[in-house]
Amino acid sequence: MEFGDRKAELIRRAREKAFTLYEGKATPHRSCGIALAETFNLPTRPYQALRRGGLTGEGQCGAIKAGELILGEFFGDPDPTGKVTDRLRQAIVHYQKIVLERVDKGRAATIICNDLTGQFREFNSPERLGFCTNIAATVAECVAEAVLAVDGEFDITPVR
Repeated sequence: MEFGDRKAELIRRAREKAFTLYEGKATPHRSCGIALAETFNLPTRPYQALRRGGLTGEGQCGAIKAGELILGEFFGDPDPTGKVTDRLRQAIVHYQKIVLERVDKGRAATIICNDLTGQFREFNSPERLGFCTNIAATVAECVAEAVLAVDGEFDITPVR
């Protein structure tokens, strides 16, 4: 999908902000879900539960799951008894397609956190950190593209 210059810049800035927040060099490291929520200026507290694939490593990659939740925050019906909105459905379908095409899983067969991170001898290794940093950045790019694909709006503020 082609985007104009303004939209392409937003997508680039989303990727860059998530990369910076997760990498932890220019600012203290954030977990994957928190980095994604903060990228899109959302409250971060509930996203802490996504750390390490639902805290146990047995769940889906927290960054990928965060992407779906962020789309829900943008496009979900605020009425708890409401139906799924057309924009949410469209954004999720778009997101799920591109995120699975673009995220580098390395040698992992699934997007389960333990499968993704189990490729590395040490969880706290620079190699694993770099791998997951790139996943978080790719997810931010995919979320931004999905939001824009359904004419949604967002802003990427500077890292504090």
